[in-house]
Amino acid sequence: TTSRKVKIKMIDLLSLHKQFILTHIKEGDICADFTMGNGYDTEFLARTVGMSGKVYAFDIQPAAVESTKKRLAEVGCPENYTLILDSHHNVRKYVEGPIRAGMFNLGYLPRSGRKEVTTMRETTLPAVKAALSLLSPDGILLVAIYPGHEEGRLEGEMLGEYFATLDRRKLCASCFRIVNSPTSPYFYIVESR
Repeated sequence: TTSRKVKIKMIDLLSLHKQFILTHIKEGDICADFTMGNGYDTEFLARTVGMSGKVYAFDIQPAAVESTKKRLAEVGCPENYTLILDSHHNVRKYVEGPIRAGMFNLGYLPRSGRKEVTTMRETTLPAVKAALSLLSPDGILLVAIYPGHEEGRLEGEMLGEYFATLDRRKLCASCFRIVNSPTSPYFYIVESR
């Protein structure tokens, strides 16, 4: 007998979340990347909204701002973004009007070597609440959770409890996760009606 190896395609949740966002945003929209990191989500949003749109990106680490600034320049990203060295919970100091989409990629700065510097519940919840208050009609907020470390697990639980309290006539909150892999990243989506 011959044996064949069957390659099973796993769902890539972190790519899937962009498909949800694309159903809500278009050229000219205003968006926010609440956890800039190395700028991948900032670039995705900036390219999607184009030169007539605007993206605000937040991070508390100077290394994240510098990494993102360098990356966006190297890849020829439209210059429709503002990089902000401040906590995402201070979004209202910088963004007045409604946003069509917001993205949170919680956890620590990838490839920084500083896993002890993570997003924290104390600022994540106020940031998510502020983001929801800025969300325009037919807007979307996406929050990626990384439960592989303790603070990430606790952030995910806290946000799940909070999202369950939202008025479903105004906001639809969903969770997408691989149920038989408890430490895999997962995400919440909140859509405004």
